[in-house]
Amino acid sequence: MSRRALRRLRGEQRGQEPLEPGGLRLGPEGAGEEEEEEGPERGGLSNLYELITNEELEEDLGSKEDRADSRLKEQDGTGNNEEAETGEPESDGQRDGEDTQQQDQTVTKLQPISTNKPRKKKKKRKNKRTAAGETLEDDDPDDLDSILEKIEDPNELSYETKSGVLADSRPLLYVEHRNLNPETELKRYFGARAVLGDQRPRQRQRQYIRSTWLAAPKNTWPRYSKTGIAMQLLETRRGVQHFTFEHHREYQQVQFKFLDAVESLDPNNIVLLLQMNPYHVDSLLQLSEVCRMQEDQEMARDLVERALYSLECAFHPVFSLTNGTCRLDYRRPENRAFYLSLFKHMIFLEKRGCPRTALEFCKLILSLDPENDPLCVLLLIDLLSLRAREYAFLIRMFQEWEGHRNLSQLPNFAFSVPLAYFFLSQQEEISEAELSHARERAAHLIQQALIMFPSVLMPLLDHCSVQPDSMVASHAFFGLQAQISQPPALNQLVSLYLGRTHSLWKDPAVMAWLETNVHEVLRMVDASDLVVEESAQKRKVRYQSAPRNIYRHVILSELKEATAALPLEVTSQPVMGFDPLPPLDTITSYTRPERTNRPSNESTLSLFFRSLLPNFTLQGEVRHDGEEEAGAGQDLNQGVNRLMAAMRDMLANIQFQEPPRDDNPDGDADWD
Repeated sequence: MSRRALRRLRGEQRGQEPLEPGGLRLGPEGAGEEEEEEGPERGGLSNLYELITNEELEEDLGSKEDRADSRLKEQDGTGNNEEAETGEPESDGQRDGEDTQQQDQTVTKLQPISTNKPRKKKKKRKNKRTAAGETLEDDDPDDLDSILEKIEDPNELSYETKSGVLADSRPLLYVEHRNLNPETELKRYFGARAVLGDQRPRQRQRQYIRSTWLAAPKNTWPRYSKTGIAMQLLETRRGVQHFTFEHHREYQQVQFKFLDAVESLDPNNIVLLLQMNPYHVDSLLQLSEVCRMQEDQEMARDLVERALYSLECAFHPVFSLTNGTCRLDYRRPENRAFYLSLFKHMIFLEKRGCPRTALEFCKLILSLDPENDPLCVLLLIDLLSLRAREYAFLIRMFQEWEGHRNLSQLPNFAFSVPLAYFFLSQQEEISEAELSHARERAAHLIQQALIMFPSVLMPLLDHCSVQPDSMVASHAFFGLQAQISQPPALNQLVSLYLGRTHSLWKDPAVMAWLETNVHEVLRMVDASDLVVEESAQKRKVRYQSAPRNIYRHVILSELKEATAALPLEVTSQPVMGFDPLPPLDTITSYTRPERTNRPSNESTLSLFFRSLLPNFTLQGEVRHDGEEEAGAGQDLNQGVNRLMAAMRDMLANIQFQEPPRDDNPDGDADWD
């Protein structure tokens, strides 16, 4: 062994003289010196080096490694779990080599090792902290996976939030940051290695990119720079903070170019605009819609994520995604892009098979304006809760909001809440009293839903490919008359619910439970129960017309059954992907400038060709300083319009006569 290794093991510095073997006394009488000279077999101690245990060596080396790691973390500011994993085999090899080398050294090595006992206690305290779950940086990866599985177990979460203290202290629309990442849910399904793959080594070589919660930046995206979007805090009322996005002058100019590109009806113009401004939000949303129509789902999802990243980089420092007290007014056009980006991203997550992450985004959209709900996500949150198995959240939402929002008047809540109670009653982890209570509530609520919305049953059985029995098929209460007599707005809500949720009812246990309650409802109808008559009166009075946010939700939902039932006043107007059905009471912060007028001495022929364009409007040079000049301009406008109409009619009536064709070009005609 080299002298450097000997000095390192003894704890000496260069230039210190080594201690002699006889300089260390093991006992008060100094009997160890004679035993060492005569041989290891004499005396009570067979091997003096057995005093140096492997445990002390390992703990000493572990404490040194911990101090080195802490110094590295203070310098870098980050901790890398992978480096800790790759560092463990090296430390084990060093320990094994040092253990074998200890047996060739003198007893003087006991002195530096015995001075590390306080560090040994500190290491034990650190292990206790990690076992309690306070710090997870130095834990084993297997332990991390087991802890994450316990934390992310949906059943355990549902019961803890149902009866635990934490559920009462948190707001209903509380959003957890870790649930906004779809990789968290995919890791729970498929494991971390299947999801991440070889992404960890690549992240070291990647340039620094700002970390965000809503969308993770990708290496294929253009380099981000300030786009001209900012967020401002307007006011704070009753603990609720109202924010709004703002467009700077540079961004407004890009927005005007985008509107011109949309009016040109050519997607290539939007692509050219994005090449110059790669993080313009409305262009990303509109091009995503074009890619979706062309069935390029991957590109459409990537464009929406890039729009989310651009908007999150412009957040106000006080704006929070989690506490549910930050508001954005949908009436402002600058805020609509954030709503639409969240909604489209939520739809892609649901199609990708991440209902838990989609539910968290749905809660985020609803928390931005829970009173008005501009995108009407209440029609979708029940489906995401059932697919994510968050039954406790759906039941809690129904209990807290039923009093002031009348959620039972929506068909999706009327049928999904008893279904959540039924699924809850099928689980074995809860007590018998809670099981019986869940079964009673499920039966009571599904009977109320069938009485209030009898037109749901037969289409639901048709979607599930289930043939009803003769008693149900022949009864008039669930017959064809119930579907014909319902208002158009209610028919749209029913079509929307059945198109989304019918797959959850195909379970044989669910069908057996539904059949029992259908027979009970028919018994109540035959007995002329007052509840049946009251429900019929409510259906006649309510659901006369749907609000505008429901129409907006149907357009964004992309369901053919619901889109076909839209009224004519909605389908007759153009619908843009970046702003579908804007509110009628829009709050405008800046307006698009009018286009410059054409020169007055333009020729009649050029005016005629320009009039063939669909957006042609002749703007005469009308001055506002005199009524006579304004009237003259209007007369000129009307005269030119009549001239253009006459020329269109003339060109439409022109018929070109074809020249006579020679049937026998070779001239081989027969002469008589």
